[in-house]
Amino acid sequence: MKQIGILGGTFDPPHIGHFIIADEVKYACGLDEIWFIPTNEPPHKRKATSTSEHRLHMVEKATEHTAYFKVKSMELDRRGTSYTIDTINELQEKYPTFFFSFIIGADMVEYLPKWKQIDELARKIQFIGVKRSNYRLTTCYPIREVNVPLIDISSTEIRKRIETGLPVQYLLPKEVYSYMKEHRLYETS
Repeated sequence: MKQIGILGGTFDPPHIGHFIIADEVKYACGLDEIWFIPTNEPPHKRKATSTSEHRLHMVEKATEHTAYFKVKSMELDRRGTSYTIDTINELQEKYPTFFFSFIIGADMVEYLPKWKQIDELARKIQFIGVKRSNYRLTTCYPIREVNVPLIDISSTEIRKRIETGLPVQYLLPKEVYSYMKEHRLYETS
């Protein structure tokens, strides 16, 4: 049975923290691949700043040289609010012989009780929780904890740095940085 880790998010923009987490989880859990699935509209936070097309292209560019990283546009194609249960149901229908694990940061663990159909979801997949500064991996749901280097970077922080003219090039894969510059993403003027 193929073991797949799923890393979802707005990826607005995708930064090195996303790829460090994906790589560390792949090896710690013995996964075959990590699938990046950009969300269309996350139910727990505001709408993305850049378009779904830009976010998808940035993730594709950042992952194109790593054979075990794949990008799936299913939530963007589906439109509307992205719910993990809908994505897992679709994936299990398409890939019945694969086992899926869903990677979440410690900041999302506290929201698990509010996730749509969380009890059903917890029966269908394994959650893999990664540490994040100022958060604990405490929940009543089963979570496999993976220690990763604490890289305290967020997409929100990167957008704020761009707005204020601070450098971001070493916080992003070079392909993402080049794409953002080419398309003038997140620039205020």
